[in-house]
This record gives sequence, structure tokens and C-alpha cells, in this order.
Amino acid sequence: MITAGIDMGSRSVKVVLLEEIDVEGKPQLAIKKTHLMMPGDIDADQAAEAAFTQALAAAGVSRDQVKSVFATGAGRKQVEFATEGVTEMTAGARGAVYMYPQARTVVDVGAEEGRGIKTDSDGKAIDFAGNEKCAAGAGSFAEAMSRALQLTLQEFGEASLKSDKSIPMNAQCTVFAESEVVSLIHSSTPKEDIAKAVLDAVASRVCAMVRRVGIEGNVVLIGGMAHNPGFVQSLKNAMDVDEVLLPELPEFVSALGCALIAAERVH
Repeated sequence: MITAGIDMGSRSVKVVLLEEIDVEGKPQLAIKKTHLMMPGDIDADQAAEAAFTQALAAAGVSRDQVKSVFATGAGRKQVEFATEGVTEMTAGARGAVYMYPQARTVVDVGAEEGRGIKTDSDGKAIDFAGNEKCAAGAGSFAEAMSRALQLTLQEFGEASLKSDKSIPMNAQCTVFAESEVVSLIHSSTPKEDIAKAVLDAVASRVCAMVRRVGIEGNVVLIGGMAHNPGFVQSLKNAMDVDEVLLPELPEFVSALGCALIAAERVH
């Protein structure tokens, strides 16, 4: 049996194909294929169709072999062929606990949104807080600031780790924060100190959301910002935790959660 999960984010489409396999006489679920597509300017429904078709082709799977397709993300309603849609909180919690059964606090930070999710041992979201109306607690904020410093996002994250300074950023908006960054540049503040200040600010806003639902048990970070080592360190400092669990493919966790829920519903 094969099921699929599709995460329709604001910048990319993530697809996970999940297969039920036999292991010593017992059925187990295993990831068969992951696929990411940057849709560019095409419509969301076309992007979903294209990403799903590409994933199937890469996995050598026909469409009629897929028993169920669940969708999540901001554009989940545009996945017209989906069996059902689930919220980002539901999908993220389910995928995170599948990868880390001990996780009870899920931090999801993507390009445009950030959220904190409290989950139970079954991977069911029991509370959440998010910043859907402000990019200052998400990846696009860090991306905009890295452009202002003429650094790639990877260079930006690595640079922040070289700083031990704490420079407060007071702006609550990307536009005003960019002005603060420009002022710091003109005052000859080292780029690594500015990078750390920006990522500390993002982490502080994300941490404030997570604290609204409570930090309990192990913390797992999902979403694209998990690839930014500077942000991971800033988040650990803001949350005052020794460890933040990082999945191998953090951007696919919500799509994985969708595929898992689809498999459960089929059974």
C-alpha cells in the first residue's frame, strides 16, 4: 500500500510517498520517495499536479497504486486531487512524533510562517500558537536581512555563529528591521554581529509563540529554517534548552505527517 502527503507551502511543494512494507511478518511504514519542487509563477493547482506527477515518476509508481493523498499547507485547498486536507499543525505534529517519539514540543519555521505546537505521545496536536500575519518570525525575514548584508542565507547563518555579541533589534516589521540593519552597516558593525542580531530576533519571536503553548519534553524543529545553524543556536539560547532535535529532512516533516494520517485512514 502506498499513500502520499503533499505540503503546499508559500515557496515550495513537498511530496512524500509512504509505503507499507513487510518486516519479519509485521507491516511497517517506510518513506519510499521525497520530492521538492519550486513552482515559480505557475498556479498552485498546476504546481501540485506537477510535483505529484514528478514524485510518482521518480519513485516508479503509477497513480492508481496510491491509495490516498492528503494535503496540508497554505495552499492545501488547491490540491484538487487530494482525498482530504489537514492543518499544518496536525500534519507537523504527526510527522515530528513519528520521527522522534519522545518529542512533545514542535517548532515549525518555514519561509512565511512560524508556529509552536504542543503534541501528545500519539502525535496529535493539542495546542498551538502561530504568527501567520507577520514574517518577522519566519525564514523570509532572515532571507531579506541576508540580502541586505550581501550574503547567501547559508553564509548568513554561518556568520552568526562567529559572533558572541548581543545587539537588540527593536523593529517588529521586516521593512523597519532592514532599516536597522542598514544603520548597523553604516556604523561599521561586523556582519557576523548583525547576522546574529537578526537570527536572535527571529528566535525570540518564535520562542514567545512556543512559550504560549508551553515548552514540554523534547523540542523538535521542522521547516526550512532548521537548515540554518545560526538560527538553531539562537533558538536554543532563546528557549534555554540544551538540545533541539533536527530531522534529516526537516522541510518534509509535514508532508510525511499527511502521508501517515492518510495511511491510518485507509486502515
